Amino acid sequence: MKTDYISNYIEKNLSEKRKRHIYAVKETALKLASKYGGDLEKTELAALFHDMFRELSEQDMNRYVEQFHLDPRYLNNRNLAHGKVTAAIMEKEYGIKDKDILNAVRYHTTGRARMSQLEKIIYLADAIEPNRDYPGVEELRKAAFENLDEACMLSLTRTIDYVRSQHSYLDEDTIKARDYLKELKI
Repeated sequence: MKTDYISNYIEKNLSEKRKRHIYAVKETALKLASKYGGDLEKTELAALFHDMFRELSEQDMNRYVEQFHLDPRYLNNRNLAHGKVTAAIMEKEYGIKDKDILNAVRYHTTGRARMSQLEKIIYLADAIEPNRDYPGVEELRKAAFENLDEACMLSLTRTIDYVRSQHSYLDEDTIKARDYLKELKI
């Protein structure tokens, strides 16, 4: 699939802030893929798609959650729903069947147990792109270019700690992703 069509959609439909983020994730993901021998074409496609529908209204997001028969836990939670909705739209409306690309988009916010290299790259690129500014991001950026698994473990652990400290909903996929890496002794 040509990325021109996707870039055209992004340019016409998303806010400047979201466009900046998506293109920064793409560049970061491509750097990580180059370092780790990943597929650059698949990486670019997943990075461009990852937040394509992030700015949908909560009402529209809920409609897609129901339309695609996604878990009801994603209702009224655009942050967690957008990856799942985007992956479903990619498959249904764009004809993308590559499970690795779909999963990279589907789990880019939460992670999951047994993430592929591409999934880790998109997950981390989303967390460390140059516009991100939060405590510990520099350490995470450095770790991402040293060891993907260790960087994922660091990011997942920090996410879990932060979400719990905020008394917010913590997606079970994030816990399962961290626990899986723990089992591997990462």
